[in-house]
Amino acid sequence: MASGGDDAAAPLLAAKHGGEPRRNTFAFACATLASMTTILMGYNLALMSGAELFIREDLGLADEQVEVLSGSMNVFMLASILAAGTVADAAGRRGTLVLANALLMAGALAMSLGGSYAALMAARFVTSVGVGFAVVVAPVYAVEISPASSRGVLSSLPEIFINAGILLSYVSNYALAGLPLRLGWRVMFAAGVVPPVFLAAGVLAMPESPRWLAMRGRDAEARAVLARTSDTPAEADLRLEEITRAVAAQAGVAGGVWRQLLVRPTPTVRRIMTNVMSLHFFQQASGIDVIVLYSPLVFKQAGMASNTSVLAATVAVGVVKTCSILVATLLSDRVGRRPLLLWSAAGMAVALASLALTLCVGAGAPSAAACVASAVAYVAAFSAGLGPVAPSYGSEIMPLRLRAQGAGVGVAVNRVTCGVLSMTFISVAGGITMAGCFFVYAGAAVAAWVFVYVRLPETRGRSLEDMDVLFTK
Repeated sequence: MASGGDDAAAPLLAAKHGGEPRRNTFAFACATLASMTTILMGYNLALMSGAELFIREDLGLADEQVEVLSGSMNVFMLASILAAGTVADAAGRRGTLVLANALLMAGALAMSLGGSYAALMAARFVTSVGVGFAVVVAPVYAVEISPASSRGVLSSLPEIFINAGILLSYVSNYALAGLPLRLGWRVMFAAGVVPPVFLAAGVLAMPESPRWLAMRGRDAEARAVLARTSDTPAEADLRLEEITRAVAAQAGVAGGVWRQLLVRPTPTVRRIMTNVMSLHFFQQASGIDVIVLYSPLVFKQAGMASNTSVLAATVAVGVVKTCSILVATLLSDRVGRRPLLLWSAAGMAVALASLALTLCVGAGAPSAAACVASAVAYVAAFSAGLGPVAPSYGSEIMPLRLRAQGAGVGVAVNRVTCGVLSMTFISVAGGITMAGCFFVYAGAAVAAWVFVYVRLPETRGRSLEDMDVLFTK
């Protein structure tokens, strides 16, 4: 069984740094800028939940076409997810994020101008490639730029902005629903054209990851960045020493990155990769993106009649989902990753079972209210733990040389699982009912709880270079 939290780790680290650490505002600013790119992922992913109601009518799409269009992003982004690590190692974390913003801008513009199903699928592909780069590299940069004392907070920022994007998409759906049919959904997507320009400019103003600089032999530049992103000067020296030692150790390992990750991994790397992939699988197997994409259909099934009421309910879900992530942000460095994951998985299982039982009762006002309440409880439990902690945990436990590609593999598992669920939900619900689907998702949440309890050790307060020691046990 995995060990619990190492309560002595954080004070020991502080002592190494030369006393009680101060919070580093520059590291916070850099992690925030990098993470803000993921706001466009949340916006583009969830916008379809309301936009599809209007696209279906405007372009005359069938249920199967809507299903594929809604879930296709998860499949399309696989290529860029798997390539993101290699691109980030070659062009740098910063350059890859600029590329992601350029693709997101082009995809949003093409989506708003699309006049056919084929054109929308092509635009969705361009957007998905940008999202794939952003969703892998932003967490990696946030983890690598952060001092250990605040890594839990800063590595949660990408998930915060994903949720902010989801909320903005729900608000956009609701606010623009009254526009003429042919115009409304196009304006929804056009709203995503301008923000990537400003985000790309902001990313260019921040420094490159110190770990990437050290991998390139640019130790002086790495030291300069660490001096600005560490809590104390002593910590900057310690971090540089640990990074250069890790780079030297990795340089002596035979074989390429993919060979070390998947073909002939060491026992330690195998344990780490198993945990990373499993954690990403369970995060999506619990059905979070089904709620994000299809909550309007679920609420209609429960008895809500008007589009306005349905979209207002999705806004409520988005508000709670975004606010609840602050729980993980505030507590990750205080109580640890493991307790948050356990409480989150337990809460999700209960809420999903409640949602399924509500749908079994039948349509009506009480059922609709209970359905919305269960969905709100589910997204609150998800965002307070498994949502933000899974990607940050996966990024922080990977060895330095394997981090970008390893994180990419984890995200690929995440997106494949999400794509399978989101592209088949309508069809599967037609076979086993929506209630049956949510009972299955509740079972996945229970399995996630068992997995975390048995397999995941606590990482709070440990340096990134110390993770090998933790997983060698």
